Amino acid sequence: MDEKKRFNPENAHLLYNEERRITLPPERVIGYLRVKQNDEVADLGAGNGYFTIPLAQMVSKTVTAVDIEPRMLAMLQENAEREKVGNIQCVQSDLESIPFGDRSFDKVLIAFVIHEVEDPDKVLVEVRRLLKPGGIVLMTEWEAAVTWGGPPSDERIPSGALMAAAGRNGFAAERIRLSPARYAIKAYAKNTKSNPE
Repeated sequence: MDEKKRFNPENAHLLYNEERRITLPPERVIGYLRVKQNDEVADLGAGNGYFTIPLAQMVSKTVTAVDIEPRMLAMLQENAEREKVGNIQCVQSDLESIPFGDRSFDKVLIAFVIHEVEDPDKVLVEVRRLLKPGGIVLMTEWEAAVTWGGPPSDERIPSGALMAAAGRNGFAAERIRLSPARYAIKAYAKNTKSNPE
């Protein structure tokens, strides 16, 4: 991760609050992943659990929460305990070399994190390695425009650029508009089923 772009844990309260639940309901975003009860799921750049905890409530298996910042993972564990969610495994790691074997996950979520990494292509190569055949990755990001909240506009990745990155790294992708300022890219590895649902 790019140290200069990395989210400051001192601002973690901005990620896990009621206002954000109104403007960006986690269940709505997760819905695009089509998570099934028996899916193996990873939340990369999980932060303090805004998306991880709802994901864990949807599956019977353990959800893997990966983040480079130990303070964020500690907050995630506290939030999960408060909400009585026990099927989350926290892993401290960058997103370019995640300590799991090939084809470990059915679904991968990367929410508002790609703009923080030094090389998005390396992350996409790693995600492709981690996905099982027919697996899906959902990446959410901010459009490259000046809006209230979110990262500075010069750090944002336009949706077209992230679509292109997905394509050159072996994914078939579709763009989803979440709001005027936010989008998602839902992607499948090209050599697997194009739509596993």
